[in-house]
Amino acid sequence: MAKPINCITVKEARDIQNVWKNSRGKEIERAQKYEDTREFLYSVDELQEYLDYVREMSTKQGITNPGIRIYFAAYPGAASKKSYSTVFLSATNSVSSVSSEKSAEDTVENNYSIDPLNHSSGGVPPVDY
Repeated sequence: MAKPINCITVKEARDIQNVWKNSRGKEIERAQKYEDTREFLYSVDELQEYLDYVREMSTKQGITNPGIRIYFAAYPGAASKKSYSTVFLSATNSVSSVSSEKSAEDTVENNYSIDPLNHSSGGVPPVDY
């Protein structure tokens, strides 16, 4: 199988993570008074299961090329538990080639009839790339 066109190098990944850590990460830590998680782990099987579910449900709805939108979120905090960050994956309706059509993310609607995926593992403390 050929490498997907939107892959980046390890160096690029480290560079952009460092930009995030040194800007947004520091601001979140300052505001929350603790280091928040910033990486989330799903097994390939978990992701494939969700992608298969989205494809099957979308096909039943006549959607031929669904997308996946990834949202940042945070769990509600409690007196004994910090409000750590999380992500959830949400199915969308049909997507044209996002890499060639940058406005696609603004025009593709979420498919609210398919439940989002959450409950990944997040590093506390976070694991640097």
